[in-house]
Amino acid sequence: MGFLKGKKILIIGISSIRSISFGIAKSLYSQEAELAFVCQNEKISKKIKHLTRELNSSIIFSCDVSKDDNIKKLFIDLRQVWKKFDGLVHAIAYCPKEHFNEDFISSTTRNGFNIAHEISSYSFLGLVKECRNMLNNFSSLLTLSYLGAQRVIPNYNVMGLVKASLEANVRYMAYSLGKKNIRVNAISSGPIKTISSYKIKNFNKIKNFSHASSFLKNSITSENIGNVASFLLSDLSLGITGSVIYVDNGFNISGINNIL
Repeated sequence: MGFLKGKKILIIGISSIRSISFGIAKSLYSQEAELAFVCQNEKISKKIKHLTRELNSSIIFSCDVSKDDNIKKLFIDLRQVWKKFDGLVHAIAYCPKEHFNEDFISSTTRNGFNIAHEISSYSFLGLVKECRNMLNNFSSLLTLSYLGAQRVIPNYNVMGLVKASLEANVRYMAYSLGKKNIRVNAISSGPIKTISSYKIKNFNKIKNFSHASSFLKNSITSENIGNVASFLLSDLSLGITGSVIYVDNGFNISGINNIL
């Protein structure tokens, strides 16, 4: 029997087979979780129906997380299917493409800065604010971060600030929800090729450097992320909250080992 059997988990942000959230969904399904999905719009919802069918789910909603009324409607609709649920995966990130390609100071605009923070960080808080009364005791909430939150990654630019905000969000939400026995954590993944990562200038160089400098030499995959996500969303991790778990083959603590 899977260790997520009986758990209902909402996955927000899947857009294609390349999405990290799809790797998470496959792992959750292998542990017998019941899944529901949220996409940005109807077009993406229709595109991924064949993926969700693989995971024995026909529960797909669309939601523009930049609009509070859309978020409210999402959970009104979800209540028609699930009165309560046990976990949420926040896999949403967005920043205008031009912010990844130039010098950090020159490329960052007020509008792009605000959009990136609203969609990629505030959305986690906004979604949980609306659904927290639907969460069962000992529920678990999960989001996705990256090392750029803690260290300078060339061309990652304003998204580094956004991920730092998201990680602080995790800690404050963990504090607020702890009294309800609800856990909040983040996974900081090594670089993985996704639709979003292609926006980052010299992404392949970043990925190759990470691989060369990591302690373990196997490539990080969305399935690796999914397996850690399954653990964090299960009762096996009841003692973990407010944490950022690195799944990057040790790169986050590496120094100069790659040249020795």
